[in-house]
Amino acid sequence: MFIPRVEFRAVAAAVTTAVALIGLGAGTANAADWPPLREGAYLYSGVHGTGTVSKVDLDDLGTCHTLPASARSVQVVSGSASVVLYPGAGCTGAYSWATGSLAQADLPWAGLSYHVVPA
Repeated sequence: MFIPRVEFRAVAAAVTTAVALIGLGAGTANAADWPPLREGAYLYSGVHGTGTVSKVDLDDLGTCHTLPASARSVQVVSGSASVVLYPGAGCTGAYSWATGSLAQADLPWAGLSYHVVPA
């Protein structure tokens, strides 16, 4: 049976919309694991904002802070600052990882130190 081109486009659009909504639903479920967003910056010892919480002083720009326990996730809600994390103590390591001024992420490795920079 021949399907007119208009019907085929309508079916294709419906399928695309359904797939997009399913993808958004999966993202929402993943975000539900995190603590609610709140002003400031927080480092967590576990993934998805779990474990011990360390509050970051966003006003202390440029000072290196070594953490008592490694961070595995970060949450930042600020209009003016972001956090740069390092795998070594004393802001050392072969690489760093920077958040934005609005971020919620699991780190690619355990962070042992950080400093705050302007966003």
